[in-house]
Amino acid sequence: MMSGIDELLAVATAYAKAEEIDLNTVSWRALGDSKKLPAIVAGADIQLRRFERTMQWFSDHWPTTAAWPDGVSRPALSPDLEKAAS
Repeated sequence: MMSGIDELLAVATAYAKAEEIDLNTVSWRALGDSKKLPAIVAGADIQLRRFERTMQWFSDHWPTTAAWPDGVSRPALSPDLEKAAS
Protein backbone atom coordinates (compact mmCIF):
# COMPACT_ATOMS: atom_id res chain seq x y z
CA MET A 1 0.00 0.00 0.00
CA MET A 2 1.32 3.41 -0.99
CA SER A 3 1.55 6.34 1.38
CA GLY A 4 -0.18 9.60 0.51
CA ILE A 5 3.17 11.09 -0.50
CA ASP A 6 3.87 8.10 -2.76
CA GLU A 7 0.42 8.47 -4.34
CA LEU A 8 0.93 12.19 -4.91
CA LEU A 9 4.31 11.61 -6.53
CA ALA A 10 2.95 8.76 -8.69
CA VAL A 11 0.16 11.02 -9.95
CA ALA A 12 2.51 13.98 -10.48
CA THR A 13 5.02 11.82 -12.36
CA ALA A 14 2.31 10.30 -14.57
CA TYR A 15 0.92 13.77 -15.29
CA ALA A 16 4.38 15.07 -16.18
CA LYS A 17 4.91 12.17 -18.57
CA ALA A 18 1.47 12.59 -20.18
CA GLU A 19 1.95 16.33 -20.65
CA GLU A 20 5.66 15.96 -21.57
CA ILE A 21 6.73 18.53 -18.97
CA ASP A 22 9.12 18.50 -16.04
CA LEU A 23 8.18 18.14 -12.38
CA ASN A 24 8.82 21.83 -11.68
CA THR A 25 6.17 22.78 -14.26
CA VAL A 26 3.75 20.22 -12.84
CA SER A 27 4.40 21.66 -9.39
CA TRP A 28 3.64 25.17 -10.64
CA ARG A 29 0.41 24.08 -12.33
CA ALA A 30 -0.89 21.98 -9.44
CA LEU A 31 0.41 23.92 -6.45
CA GLY A 32 1.33 27.38 -7.70
CA ASP A 33 4.87 26.66 -6.43
CA SER A 34 7.47 25.27 -8.81
CA LYS A 35 9.64 24.00 -5.95
CA LYS A 36 7.11 22.07 -3.82
CA LEU A 37 6.96 18.74 -5.69
CA PRO A 38 10.77 18.57 -6.10
CA ALA A 39 11.04 19.31 -2.36
CA ILE A 40 8.64 16.43 -1.61
CA VAL A 41 10.78 14.14 -3.78
CA ALA A 42 13.74 15.22 -1.64
CA GLY A 43 11.88 14.33 1.58
CA ALA A 44 9.79 17.39 2.46
CA ASP A 45 6.26 16.96 3.76
CA ILE A 46 2.93 18.49 2.72
CA GLN A 47 -0.03 19.56 4.84
CA LEU A 48 -3.11 17.37 4.56
CA ARG A 49 -5.39 20.13 3.23
CA ARG A 50 -2.83 21.08 0.56
CA PHE A 51 -2.39 17.40 -0.35
CA GLU A 52 -6.16 17.00 -0.79
CA ARG A 53 -6.45 20.17 -2.89
CA THR A 54 -3.55 19.03 -5.06
CA MET A 55 -5.01 15.56 -5.64
CA GLN A 56 -8.33 17.22 -6.54
CA TRP A 57 -6.52 19.50 -8.99
CA PHE A 58 -4.92 16.49 -10.66
CA SER A 59 -8.27 14.70 -10.90
CA ASP A 60 -9.97 17.78 -12.37
CA HIS A 61 -7.15 18.44 -14.88
CA TRP A 62 -6.16 14.89 -15.79
CA PRO A 63 -5.23 14.45 -19.49
CA THR A 64 -7.91 12.44 -21.28
CA THR A 65 -5.23 10.44 -23.10
CA ALA A 66 -3.50 9.26 -19.91
CA ALA A 67 -4.39 6.49 -17.47
CA TRP A 68 -4.68 7.41 -13.80
CA PRO A 69 -1.93 5.53 -11.89
CA ASP A 70 -2.87 2.06 -10.61
CA GLY A 71 -3.29 1.75 -6.88
CA VAL A 72 -4.11 5.44 -6.37
CA SER A 73 -7.64 6.49 -5.45
CA ARG A 74 -8.88 9.23 -7.75
CA PRO A 75 -11.08 11.96 -6.27
CA ALA A 76 -14.41 12.50 -8.02
CA LEU A 77 -14.51 15.51 -10.32
CA SER A 78 -15.39 18.80 -8.66
CA PRO A 79 -19.16 19.46 -8.83
CA ASP A 80 -18.75 22.30 -11.36
CA LEU A 81 -16.78 20.04 -13.71
CA GLU A 82 -19.28 17.19 -13.35
CA LYS A 83 -22.10 19.51 -14.42
CA ALA A 84 -20.08 20.74 -17.41
CA ALA A 85 -19.31 17.14 -18.46
CA SER A 86 -23.00 16.10 -18.46
